[in-house]
Amino acid sequence: MDFTRIIELASYTLPAIVTGFVAYRFFELHIKNNDKKRAFLLNREYQKQSLPIRLQAYERMTLFLERINLTKLLIRISPISPDKHDYENFVIDQIEQEFEHNLTQQIYMSDECWTIITTAKNSTIQIIRKAAMSDRVDSADKLREVILNDLLEKQSPSNAALGYIKNEVSELW
Repeated sequence: MDFTRIIELASYTLPAIVTGFVAYRFFELHIKNNDKKRAFLLNREYQKQSLPIRLQAYERMTLFLERINLTKLLIRISPISPDKHDYENFVIDQIEQEFEHNLTQQIYMSDECWTIITTAKNSTIQIIRKAAMSDRVDSADKLREVILNDLLEKQSPSNAALGYIKNEVSELW
């Protein structure tokens, strides 16, 4: 083979290789772009379907926090006997049952939000226990009175948790 034949062969082969490489890169970028677009659309569809469920979870936990708000709780639950310990245990059992009923909602919330809700529940129980141990409490009615008077001076733990839930839900938009 002579030199001119090699140059002629290279002049046909080199453009074909360059064209093939450019086509390969173009299709590779095109496929990646389509994959990203498909992933974006799937994610958007998933969010469209999961948002109502998440909002429902926040609604249920808002209802839970409203139900364990000590002011409303003590008005709603009357003493079952004059004994302060019976009433204390009864009210705490009501809070625990309500909480257990809503345990599954945590999978739709952030860990921080769930921790704040759990802390509000535990703080509410602690307020009840602390008031029941007081020397000035000798009956169930007196327990209610002491807790309600203490709440006049400070905010209920459930109100702080409600504020956090409202803030977190506003970030969903």
